This record gives sequence, structure tokens and C-alpha cells, in this order.
Amino acid sequence: MKSVQSLERRRYIMLSQQTIETIKATVPVLQEHGEEITGRFYKLMFANHPELLNIFNHANQHKGRQQAALAQAVLAAAQNIDKLEAILPAVIQIAHKHRSLGVLPEHYPIVGKHLLLAIQDVLGELASKEIIQAWTEAYETIAQAFIQVEKGMYEESSRQPGGWEGFREFKVIRKIKESEVITSFYLQPADNGELASFEPGQYVSVKLEIPGQQYTHIRQYSLSDKPGTGYYRISVKREDGIDGKPDGVVSHYLHHSVQEGDILALSAPAGHFTMDRQSERPIVLISGGVGLTPMISMLNSLAASPNNRPTTFFIHAARNSSTHAMKEHVARLTAENDWLRSYVCYSRPTAEDRSNGLYDKDGNIDLPWLQSIVPGTDCDFYLCGPVPMLRTVYRALAEWGVAADRIHYECFGPDIALASEVRTESVR
Repeated sequence: MKSVQSLERRRYIMLSQQTIETIKATVPVLQEHGEEITGRFYKLMFANHPELLNIFNHANQHKGRQQAALAQAVLAAAQNIDKLEAILPAVIQIAHKHRSLGVLPEHYPIVGKHLLLAIQDVLGELASKEIIQAWTEAYETIAQAFIQVEKGMYEESSRQPGGWEGFREFKVIRKIKESEVITSFYLQPADNGELASFEPGQYVSVKLEIPGQQYTHIRQYSLSDKPGTGYYRISVKREDGIDGKPDGVVSHYLHHSVQEGDILALSAPAGHFTMDRQSERPIVLISGGVGLTPMISMLNSLAASPNNRPTTFFIHAARNSSTHAMKEHVARLTAENDWLRSYVCYSRPTAEDRSNGLYDKDGNIDLPWLQSIVPGTDCDFYLCGPVPMLRTVYRALAEWGVAADRIHYECFGPDIALASEVRTESVR
């Protein structure tokens, strides 16, 4: 981390004051036209380099999530161009994803060229020669930061015991249905070699060549068990969409076509969403739907090793018992460990759920309920789940007075800046 900060400082010195002032002057324009620019960027880049569709998530492109996330990142870079160390956490987070996807230094000039073309296309006469030159310099600065950070990640990934570079073949040794919509895949190296360790909360990328699909599909899935088991486990939700049309080509392929004995290509574990092992504060794990996967990894790790946490709270929200995965496992851990408290919230409980009473709250997670089960704000909170749930819970915790540095979250897909959203709302 220190070496990255030093890099940022050295690169920052190379930007002139005029360049910094020009970039900052574009902030209002980016706030107004950011997503239009990034949407144009992706269209131009994929038209000229369709091979990059083998790396990018097509579903996020169609939904506009990738465009919105990139617009957010470009805006943050412009706002902090005079203090690039402020965006270092975002650089680290994005670099983890880039490393897991196989993004390489030679991709950055392609991205830069098309981003500048998109700015010119969208802004027209507003994109003066001075603005384009300033953004050219700024992009080169930011790209070098990413390249250097990712270089270190590639080296660390390949040099660790059992580590590797790129994608490695794994055999599906078990396939277990966890609920009506979630299935777990247990994976071991096809070469019977050593298995790299990981931090609970991290993910792997799975690369698939799906029959009938023109391009390769790569998806990230959280590892859903603790390290040291001799296997990796991913637990995948089947995305059904509406009107019977699959919303997730990859998830349907994994659920319906991949069987025990089949081979999948995986990148080495990556990701920044990990527990602070030094903290002795109570830990609160809050998940929704398939967002429980990194939480189960954390929970299993806490249960398997000496735990310096006075209490751990596991709070999970699901539609009902039919979609609630691993509920028996969590119930068993809760019964066996007096440091663990677990709670369940069902948004649409079935009649059987109501009669059995095997859940704790009807509806959605809200602040009054959290305050009734968690003793106070002096805890470390970890959140993972659908974006609407993340927004609701993050805002509730912020309203309660939980410090931003105590709230950690994982967003499946392009990241959302929850802390920035809350700060913006607070000044309205």
C-alpha cells in the first residue's frame, strides 16, 4: 500500500497546475453528461475491438450498470485530480477485478483512446483542444497507477503457494442444490496441484465457453466456504428474469449444464471485501439473497479458528424458506457456538413459514429491527446483497450513527458509491 501511495505522489507531480485546473473545470459537465459519455465509449470501443467482449460482462452492459459505474469513477478521478491518493481505495478495488479478469497493460491505451473519442463525440464544441489534452495527461497518470497496482497483484497471485497466473482448470467434484435458486459447486484443481489460500470474502472468476454464444463469458463468484478445506466452493444463484426468459446466461448454464466431473476455468482468488482480523469489536454480517456467500465464508472461518470477537451477529434476508440457502448450516453453527447470534428476515414468507415460525422478521431489514438485535454502533458491519437492500441498510446504519469506516460492503457487479450517496443526501 505504501508503495502505491508513493507512486501516486510521483505521478501527481507530473501534472501541471493548468492541467489540474482544466480537469476540475470539467466536473460539472461530467456530472451532467457522464453516463452519456461512458455509454458512447463502450459502443465505440466494442465496435473497434470486439475481442474485448470476451472480458466484459455483457449483462452489466445491457443493464447500464457498467456505464454508470465508469461514469462514477471518471467523475471521482476528476474531482480528486489534485489528490489522487483519495481514490486509492477505489483503484485497489477495481484492480482486483481487473486482475481476476485478465486485464493487461496493453488494454489501457485502447480504453484511453476511446474514452477521449467519446468525450469529443458527446461534448462537441465544448471539448476544446485544451480539455482533450488535459484529459489525455490525466488518463495516462491514472492508467499508470492501475498498471502498477495490477502488476503487483499478478505477481503476488502467481508467486503464492498454489498460486497461478491467468486461468487454471478445476474439476467439479460435487454439485449440491442449496435452495430452489442457489446451487453450490465444489472445485478442485484438475492437475491435482496445490490449492492457493484466500481471505474469507474473496471471489474467483469463472471463464466459460457456452455453446451458441459468440463470446467468452467471465463471471465473479464469491468463495462460500472457509480456506483450508482442500477445495473451493462457489454458490450460484440462477437468474430467471421475467416471462420465462433467462436473465443470466451463465447462471443457467452452470445450473443446468455443468455436472460433477466437468472442468471449469478459474482465476486465482481476488477481492478487497475481507474481514479486519485485528479488530476485536463485535462483527455484524448482514446479507440478502445470494449475498450470503461471502458471509458464510467469513462465518465458517470464525467458527474454525480462535475467535477474538465477543459476539458475531449473522443477519440474513431472503424471500422465504424456499430461496433461503444454507439455513440449516447456520442454525447448527448458532446452536454450537455461544458467541454467535443469527436472525432471519423473510420479505414474502409462505404460509408454512408463518406456521413454523422459523424466521424472526416479516418484511425487510430496517433500522428499528437492527437496533433491537444489535447492541450498539461500536461494531464492524459487513453487507452483501442486492443493490436496493445495500442502499437501505447502509442508509439505516448511517442514520444510526455508524462511522463510514465501520461499514464494509460488496456489490455484485459494478460498484456503487454508497458513502457518497449518503453524504449527498445529507446536504439536501
